[in-house]
Parts: sequence; structure tokens; C-alpha cells
Amino acid sequence: MEPDQKPRARRVDIALLAVLVVAGLLGGGMLGYVLVLSYTDTSGRIEYLQNQLSALQRQISSMQSAQGANFQTTYVFVENVSLSQVYEKVKASVVTIRGILVQYDIFRRAHYGQVQGSGFVYNFSGQMLVITNNHVVDGAVNITVTFINGNGYAAKVLGSDPYVDLAVLRVNAPMEEYKPLDIVSSSTLKVGDPVIVVGNPYGLAGSMSFGIVSALGRTISEEQTGGYAIANVIQTTAPLNPGNSGGPLLNYRGQVVGITTAIISDSQGLGFAIPSNTILREIGSLVKEGSYNRHPWLGVAGVDMSYELARAMGVNVTYGWLITEVVSGGPADSAGLRGGTRRALVAGDVVTVGGDIVIAIDGFRVRNADDLSTYLEENTSPDQTVRLTIVRGNEVLTISVKLGTRPSA
Repeated sequence: MEPDQKPRARRVDIALLAVLVVAGLLGGGMLGYVLVLSYTDTSGRIEYLQNQLSALQRQISSMQSAQGANFQTTYVFVENVSLSQVYEKVKASVVTIRGILVQYDIFRRAHYGQVQGSGFVYNFSGQMLVITNNHVVDGAVNITVTFINGNGYAAKVLGSDPYVDLAVLRVNAPMEEYKPLDIVSSSTLKVGDPVIVVGNPYGLAGSMSFGIVSALGRTISEEQTGGYAIANVIQTTAPLNPGNSGGPLLNYRGQVVGITTAIISDSQGLGFAIPSNTILREIGSLVKEGSYNRHPWLGVAGVDMSYELARAMGVNVTYGWLITEVVSGGPADSAGLRGGTRRALVAGDVVTVGGDIVIAIDGFRVRNADDLSTYLEENTSPDQTVRLTIVRGNEVLTISVKLGTRPSA
């Protein structure tokens, strides 16, 4: 039996080997087929995309050929309104303002310089006026206004308010020169909204730039404000340069939502504008009385709270506004608010600490000076009583304060 079993075993081994070889050939063939299919599919997709790209390039070339030298890109802003359309709508309303500034040295010798800025036309109750910044015309003589068509006329200041850097001019020009702009409420603005600036940077009349609202409710200070903050200022990314001051900040409909006022030296895309609400609130007084004297006043000075300040004072509140000084006889002093009691080195700065910390006004949370100044300017007036929530030590108190009128600048 053994001699017969060995050949059968060999035959089985040979058959098994044959099956494996066939399977291997089939498997290799299938793998090759799959690879060929994959390569063919990828090549097909690449060829398809190349064909699509070529077709698109042919369409662009065809459009350029049809348009010829007039082919250009149109920037669509919002609601199918293009930037060029907005510019055409407002350009005749924006003016160049120039004046002569006379300064005297210690020997009383006169030195003359020129000031220049922008402005825009506004119809106030039938009176055609030009609105600009106070710092553009402050102290200037021989003021002139030049329209986009090159026609220039003499002008004079009707009224101004250095606390908000606002001035109103009357121009000796015929009625056909005036193309007034609409002023709308700035309360509807939101961070991210598109805005446009038209003005005369470096004397280049009719220049336009655009950006977005990058922040709201800022406070800034200028030389003419006497140290008081200009409240509720709009921060924008629209490029501003010297000469833009006084020009309009516009929405995409070409309506005024602010007036450009300041830039920060060496900054990239950081400019500020007075909100249109301020213009609408003050324009009547500036025209009829020549000034505006209804800014509310607390009679305090202070700094924003921080984690480091809280540690230095031993309190558990890291937000709010720390009162460092109270003006004697002012509204805050009469109400019993307290200023700082000692000086401390905090994060590298010497700060007067120990005073009351304002954390709310009339129930609205106060995070910093921006919040407090904006609330006062937008919602209060002199002789109005407000409720301040303060932290004194680690005790929370509510104190009523009757606001005063800010002293003249």
C-alpha cells in the first residue's frame, strides 16, 4: 500500500500547486486591472478639469476681446450696489477746506501756515451748510471751500464744539454748487458693516477708500478737548490720511453715518469717526447758538480696571472703571464718591488706587471708560440723575449722582 500512496500524494501536491499558480495569475491580473482602471479614471478627471479650465479661459478672452480697452473689474458692494456708483453719487458733495493759521514766536513775529481738510454739504432746514472737524478750522483765518469742479468760495465758521471735534461752516456759494448728503442714525451700525470714506488726503481731491466698522463705542482724546474723551467713536479699517479729516463716513447707500476725525500714527488700517448721532444731536445748537454746552459731567478722573489692579487693591472685581480723582465741588464729590488714596506700581505703571470702582450705570454694565463715556453721552444730559453701582472695598453700593454741565473747553 505504501508505494501506491506516495504517487497520489505527489499528484495532490501538483494539483494544489497548479491551483495556487492559477489563482496567483488571476489575482495579479485583477490587481493590474484595478490599477489600470484607477489610473484611467484619474487621467480622465485631470483631462476633464483641464478642458473646463481651457473653456473658462476662452470665455474670459472672448469677454476681453468684446470689451476691448474698456474691460474692467466692477466691485459690487452690497445689494448689487457698486463702489463706483456710490462714488458718483457723493463726489460732488465732498469739499476741500483750506485756511491760514497764524502763529507767533516768543518775539511776537508772525509765522503763517496752511491748514487743510475735508467736509461735506448738508441741508439743515433749508440752509446749505458744510460740516467738518473743529480741528480743521480751529484758529484759522481766510477759510475757503473748494468743490470737486474746482470752484472755490470764502467761508466762515457758524458754530463749533471742540468736545466732539465738530464744526459747521457757511459758504458764500451759489445754490447750484450744493449737493447735500443725507445723514442717518449711526445706531444701526454693527461691527463688520461696510463703510466708505471720501475726502482729500494730502490735498488729493475726491479720493475714495473703503473698509468695515471694526469697533463701536470707542473713546479718543484730541488736543482741543481739554483732556476730556470724545465718546462713542466709530473705529474703521477704511484707510485715512492727513487731509481726510472732516470728510464723510458713508454706508453703502451713500448716506452719512459719521465724520472722519483721527488716525493713529504708524497704524495699519485703524481710523476713527465721530458718529452721525452726534451731528444730528448738535447741529441745531451749532447753527443757532454757535456752540453746544449740554455735555453731561461727573467730575471724576480714572482708569480702566484690570486683573493686576484688582490684585494690587485686594478686590475681587477685574472689570469696571476705577476713580482715581474726584473734582472738588463737582457732581461726584457732592454725591459722596471717593477717589484714590495711595499710589502703587501696577504692571509697570504708577496708579492711584483705593478709590471707588464703577461697575454699572442705571443698571448697564460698565466694563471700562468706553462704556461709561458712551452711556453718558448717548443717554443723559446735565441735571439728570443717574444711579452708579460701585465697589468700595469689597462692598457693592448704589449711589445717585445729579450730573452737571461740562466746563467750557
